Amino acid sequence: MWKSTKADLIVVGSGIAGLTFSLLASRSRRVLMVTKSELGAGNSLWAQGGIAAPIGADDEPRLHMEDTLKTGMGLCDSDAVDTLVNEGALAIRFLEELGVAFDKNGRGGVSLGREGAHSRNRIVHSGGDATGINVIETLLFHAKRNPKITMVQHAEVIDLLVSKGECRGVVALAGGGRPHIFYGSAVVLSSGGLGYLYSYTTNTEGANGEGYAMAWRAGARLRDMEFVQFHPTALKVNRNPLPLISEAVRGEGAFLVNGLGRRLMEKAHPLKDLAPRDAVSRAIFLEIERDTKNSGEVFLDATGIERFEERFPTIFSSCKREGLDPRRDLIPVVPAAHYEMGGVETDVYGKTSLPGLLALGEAGSTGVHGANRLASNSLLEALVFSQKAAHALPEALPDALPETVEKEDVKGVLPEYSCEKFVQSNMAHDPAFNLKVQKLLWEHAGIMRDGKGLKKALKQIEKWASEEDEEEAVPTRKLNLLTTAKLVIEGALWRKESRGAHFRTDFPEPLEKYRVHSLQENIYGHGGTGSVAQTGSV
Repeated sequence: MWKSTKADLIVVGSGIAGLTFSLLASRSRRVLMVTKSELGAGNSLWAQGGIAAPIGADDEPRLHMEDTLKTGMGLCDSDAVDTLVNEGALAIRFLEELGVAFDKNGRGGVSLGREGAHSRNRIVHSGGDATGINVIETLLFHAKRNPKITMVQHAEVIDLLVSKGECRGVVALAGGGRPHIFYGSAVVLSSGGLGYLYSYTTNTEGANGEGYAMAWRAGARLRDMEFVQFHPTALKVNRNPLPLISEAVRGEGAFLVNGLGRRLMEKAHPLKDLAPRDAVSRAIFLEIERDTKNSGEVFLDATGIERFEERFPTIFSSCKREGLDPRRDLIPVVPAAHYEMGGVETDVYGKTSLPGLLALGEAGSTGVHGANRLASNSLLEALVFSQKAAHALPEALPDALPETVEKEDVKGVLPEYSCEKFVQSNMAHDPAFNLKVQKLLWEHAGIMRDGKGLKKALKQIEKWASEEDEEEAVPTRKLNLLTTAKLVIEGALWRKESRGAHFRTDFPEPLEKYRVHSLQENIYGHGGTGSVAQTGSV
């Protein structure tokens, strides 16, 4: 039997986007937050670099906007970027008022770091490289004490509920695999990204992109799913997630060398070691591929950074656990899947094409990142647009009043499939299958792609999907994983060019006719299996 819980707003995920929205929305609504594991345990927790914001004496929003647009390779939404950079200072002030202690410089002002493709020092950080942890802990401190926010841990959302053309809730497996319906006036998808679909990733386990699959299946439009960003420098160890070596380390003077000790980026890009992430990732990837004589290794030389252990305590600890001392040892690095720059298409208020569904953070696509995200713009995006979504609730959801939910009958949002079938189909967990998908995407839809490999991957994904039990069209963990993988591959197949993080060896140059977004929409409605890649203007 379905167990049900209702609230005004259902928030899926407990990262920076979900927590920021919940705190602000709770001023007028009752919020129920549902998270897959422990509260705040997603990728936001491990953000090292910091938050980009144009608050320095030599900086201004216009310069931050220019850097963002240039890095995005012609696909950024200029209005969204304008909002991002002009409200950056407000986002930092919001966190400071909550109690986040940002690092200070010797003059008592906020210390600002530099990262790749930024023309100014504008990276605000806390605890050196512990920004994500400090921000999450502060937001959680306030959320846990808020009587209008209810938090449910260890509840894995599998499907969105659509009633009369509006998203009204989610179906989840709560602790112990119990089927549960969480329903209300609207759903806020802040479920994070898809990095764990790749063999090498900095993302936490479980970042399988199910939010994209659920939104697509429910009828929401997705945008630019082919643009998966690979972070150039993850610590090369034999496990996932790989510890991140923040771009801020190169901002402080570290540089890349190959197995012979030669600097890697000197001739690879005009910005050398502070080039955009796509350029650095490809340079490392190609060096590893061709340098079999020296075991195909690339290293980060950070030996010239003074007081490394104070500026980067988290990275220092990660290296020490592997028997490395960054103050005197070279750090072995490898590119790793890091961030999905596309997602569920939204406006600047988080509204999607499906009424009643909002998407925030990495789950959504505001258009600010384009084809290649500027470093540390992700946390800023999560803060700025979550705040805007919460402040716009009266206008965005005019009928979403508390009394509406109180009168709602749960029968109106029950899924079409049976409770028993849902539980039966989702109880099995197959880690070996996940590894097969990771290998397939890494090899054929990773840093370097081509049409032949993408078609091979798509055929395999469709074969695996066809083996899923079609009876009653019950959504499953495995089906969500495969659907998201298919969305990435289909977008990459359609985009017959190279732009930003999407590089096709059979079409190595950017083409003007592809300076448009890829749009994917389930034209068969909720529960369907059709996907169409279309073009949309920038």
